[in-house]
This record gives sequence, C-alpha cells and structure tokens, in this order.
Amino acid sequence: GVSGPPLERTITLANATKVGLICTLDKNSPLKSPQVTWKRGNETISHNSKAENSWSIQLTISDSSKMGSYTCILKGQEEISAVFHLQVPKIEAREKPIITYERDVAVLLCTSPYTPMAWTWYMTSGSKQIAINDTFETDKYAIDRVSVNDTCLKIFKLTKADAGVYWCEAAFQLGKSKGKVELKVLSFTAPLKPFLAIVVEVVIFVTTIVLYELYSKRKGKR
Repeated sequence: GVSGPPLERTITLANATKVGLICTLDKNSPLKSPQVTWKRGNETISHNSKAENSWSIQLTISDSSKMGSYTCILKGQEEISAVFHLQVPKIEAREKPIITYERDVAVLLCTSPYTPMAWTWYMTSGSKQIAINDTFETDKYAIDRVSVNDTCLKIFKLTKADAGVYWCEAAFQLGKSKGKVELKVLSFTAPLKPFLAIVVEVVIFVTTIVLYELYSKRKGKR
C-alpha cells in the first residue's frame, strides 16, 4: 500500500493448473482510484475482475510458456506495484562440497519437494554439461531413485578426474529445475601432508642441533 520497491511473492508450480492472482489496495492508502495495469514480463494483459480496491487475473498455466513474472501496477499520484513469480520447484542439494578420496565411492543426493516426471544427472566438462548414463558404464556410475522425490548418483573407483561440479535435473510438466553438487577428490596422502611437514621441520631442527654440537666439540679441541 506504499510507494517504493515492488512487493514480491513466489508461487511454486509443478503441474498444469489454474491460478488466481489478486492485488488489493489498503483502504487507508493515499492512492485513490488508480489506473491499474497487469503485465506478464513486458507484455500488457487485461485483468479479469475488479472489486473494491482489488484487481485480479485468472490464469490457466498449461505449459512452461505461461510461467514467469506477473506484475500489477497501480498508478495515480504515486505508483505501487507487486510481482508474482511463477516458477517450477527448486531442487535441494548439498551446499558444501563433498570431500572424499581416490578409489573410494562418492554418493551425491538431490531432493525435490514435488514429484518430478524424470531425473537426469550431468557432469561439467569445461563449459559443457555431459549427461551421465549408468546403463553404459555400470562399473563407474549407478543412479538410484531413493524415493519418488529423491535421486542418488554413486560414482565408483574415484580418481582425480572425477572431481568437479555435478548437476541433477528434475523434469516437471511445467519445466525443468537443476541442483548443483560439488565433488572434491583427494589423494590418500593428503591427510598426511601436515604431519609430514611437521616431521620435516623436526628433522631439520634436530639435524641443526647435532651439527652445532659437532661443530662446538671440534672447536673445543683446538
């Protein structure tokens, strides 16, 4: 009900449905008898109904072309707007990198709050995303659907080449959504590096002391 940045609301849709969007002006708003415009992106559309201080549109969301941002703009002495973002469900994936070791097995998991029609896994190679097909490389990959809303990628016999970014893509009736999982593969000697560094420092320190003692004894005999 006040001028400034537009109010925003996100509406998550997975399947075809009908949606009603309503903009209501506060009765105490100084904006009286505004001119009302609805837009989908930059395209102006007409509102279906008007009540007292309220304007609405009814939408039939049948495919991905109807998704996106819908804005109602109320203009008078001031301008007020609200934006409705219609989007497919977001995919939940691990935010922190998965850290594992060579020759081990990595397990990557993605979850959706809605049931997708299909899942696809990709690995990043340079600027490209390559689909992972576990039917041709059964000794390397296994893709399991843990439940109707989850997918799990297992990578066997890990090497340094397996490190990188992996994507899980869920296909819904109204579009696709992706989640990202980063995998880091370490060598077995990686945990020993701090210890080896300490050992080297100790050896250098002890060697220095021994050499100093030998030098002192020789100097004392002169």
